[in-house]
This record gives sequence, structure tokens and C-alpha cells, in this order.
Amino acid sequence: MVGLVGPNGAGKSTLLQLACGLLSPTSGTVTVLGEPPASGPEQLAKIGFVAQDAPTYAALSVADHLRLGARLNPGWDARLADDRIRRLGIDPAQRAGALSGGQRAQLALTLAVAKRPGLLLLDEPVAALDPLARREFLRGLMEFVAEYEATVVLSSHLVSDLERVCDHLIALVASRVRLAGDVEELLATHFRLTTARRDGDSLPDGLEVVRAVHTGRQSTFVVRAESAVHDPAWVMEPLDLEDLVLTYLDPAGAAPGARPVAEPLR
Repeated sequence: MVGLVGPNGAGKSTLLQLACGLLSPTSGTVTVLGEPPASGPEQLAKIGFVAQDAPTYAALSVADHLRLGARLNPGWDARLADDRIRRLGIDPAQRAGALSGGQRAQLALTLAVAKRPGLLLLDEPVAALDPLARREFLRGLMEFVAEYEATVVLSSHLVSDLERVCDHLIALVASRVRLAGDVEELLATHFRLTTARRDGDSLPDGLEVVRAVHTGRQSTFVVRAESAVHDPAWVMEPLDLEDLVLTYLDPAGAAPGARPVAEPLR
């Protein structure tokens, strides 16, 4: 599962909408699962998408939504959809407009996963949910991934949620990929280094300075290295995922010469 992070306006929603075919690129090309997005019914069937507001039809019942999903998707898994609704305790006869925010999000997720997509795109689907509803949503998502081995891209500002479910991370800033990689590897190669005030250029070779913050007597660096380097002149400690994400999203203190790792999304 891939976690997609970035400040507001970074391009997360644009990227996901390009990937599912809701938007067309103004330049360049997009390829998803080997084909252009929305290139035909077969390609559309491979991709599931849940937008931030978990859109549903307020006047239709839950059962109406499932019947609509079955008619629109040739690969519809009725057993999967019915089982999810039953396990969630949602009344199939209830109108979507009368559901709670968490129930609407679960209904939207059910419609997306019952397509049996190869790629599931989620655009901040839990942003407006309370902690319990978020936990239930993520639990259902993890069950789907474990059982059907689908690829999921989950956009979220809630790093704690991403830490629970994601094994890969992409950080977008100003439509550029600032960081991408396996979460365990990223955490194993980023460190906070605190020392007496000094320039980043004076650090040993093999320490790539990502961020530098200086006070009158002290310097704090976030560095990237294959392993921790022990020196009595400084304190070097690992980062947690939230610190890692904030380091790359916050332009304040960015090390001179720092560059994104990919071209901008256009």
C-alpha cells in the first residue's frame, strides 16, 4: 500500500484524478497498469477510486447503490459487496443520505472494492471521519488488500494512519516528488544529527544533508546515510515517520542545493 502525502495544493488530488481518468494531462503522458487511464471499459474496470467526500447518491438506498454497481461493472463481486455491508451492520434499505459519515465512506469503499480493481485510489477518504470510523475504514481496507492483493494508493494528511497501513511512501511538494521509497528503508536511512554549530559541508562524506537548522551555538541536521555514524562530537538518532514527512514537506530549513527526485507533475 502506497501512502501519498503533501501539503494542500501539492497536486495529490490532481495526480489521482489523472490516474483514474477524471482529468487529462495538459502535457506529457500518464500510463496506469500499462495503458492510458480511461482508455476503454477494460481499463476503467481495473481502477477503483474513492474521492475525499466519499460521493454517494443521497436519495438511493444502500441496496440501490449495490445494484447500480453491479450493472456498471462487469467484474462486480456481489458476494464481496453484500458481505461487507452485512459485516458493517449497515441496513441495505437505508438511504445513503441518512447514513453517518463513516457509513457513507464505507459504502463508497464497498463500491470501489467490489469492482475487484487491480489499483485502488483513495483521495483522503477518512479526512472527515472520527477516530473510530477511521479505524474501521482502514481495517476494511487492509482486509481487502490482504485477501485480493490489490495495489492501493492512499492520500492522507494523517501520517499516523499511513504508518499503520502503508509500506511505501511518496511525498509531493509543489507538484514535484520530493521523496519516494519503501517506508522501512527510508526510516533506516534518515537521522537527526545534533552538534555544535557547524556548516553542513563540514560533515563527513556519506552524510547527505536534507535539512539544516542553526541556532547561536547548535546545529541540527536531518541527514540521509546508509547507517548511523557514531562520533562523540554529536548526537545522531533515527526519525519517526511523522518527522520524516515533515522534513520533506516543510521548505523552512531545507538544505541548500536540495532537489526533488522527479520531474514536476503537469
